[in-house]
Amino acid sequence: MKERITLTIERDILEKIDNKVDGSMVKNRSHAVELLLLKAMSSNRLRKAILLAGGEGDKHKKVSVLDNVHEKTLLEWNIKLLKRYGVKELLICIPKGYENIKEKFNMHSMGMDIKYFDEEYLMGTAGSLKAVKDFITETTAVCYSDDLKKVDLDDMYEFHKNNNKLCTIALTTVDDPSNFGVALMNGNRIITFIEKPPKESAPSKLINAGVFIIEPEILKFIPEGFSMIEQDVFPKLAKHDNLIGYVFSGQWLKIKTVEDLEKAKKEWKGIK
Repeated sequence: MKERITLTIERDILEKIDNKVDGSMVKNRSHAVELLLLKAMSSNRLRKAILLAGGEGDKHKKVSVLDNVHEKTLLEWNIKLLKRYGVKELLICIPKGYENIKEKFNMHSMGMDIKYFDEEYLMGTAGSLKAVKDFITETTAVCYSDDLKKVDLDDMYEFHKNNNKLCTIALTTVDDPSNFGVALMNGNRIITFIEKPPKESAPSKLINAGVFIIEPEILKFIPEGFSMIEQDVFPKLAKHDNLIGYVFSGQWLKIKTVEDLEKAKKEWKGIK
């Protein structure tokens, strides 16, 4: 529960605070102050994250996490998002043959502890998490690396902790949800995802934005071998009332096709 307080702050400090307000990731002055306090209290922030790039091994994939938008790769934009919100330990799942990623993105170049897990074969989004279970020892962010998003991870983390569930999914709103998995909600609780419903009968316009915050206990819901978190894990979590949605208003761009990539080059506003 939040409480209203009154602060007296030097004008020059207040100006610096106001400069952080962008209307999306930092909503207003009060939100900016709250985020700065969270940053100072580092124990109340995410420390660990996993970036999933194993799907790069799919020969049918049309775009790559190494494609550029505004002189940064999709992978780099996602690393930048995680770093902005205080993540100290990052594990990146990559397919066999992508060793060049390791050379480009490491502690020296990115200023954070980055480790890699080499996938010998396609494991699926949930299979990858099962394979790196020893890394998931505390609350951890999981992020797809082939799209672009501006999610306030500090706010999402607080929301996750306040609701005390095993998994929180970032949800974004789209005009036409017919090409996505659409969330059927009951308050913050996700009842289920309906895959690619007709626009006129979609239960909402809220879709999975490819960012999750999970607890280690989620691992018991993941089967052995190839598995997808959307099809094989989320329904189990929803059944046990352990899946909630965090709706955010920041920019989100799907990057599935060459056309999506070209659109992103025109529309992506970047991350400071």
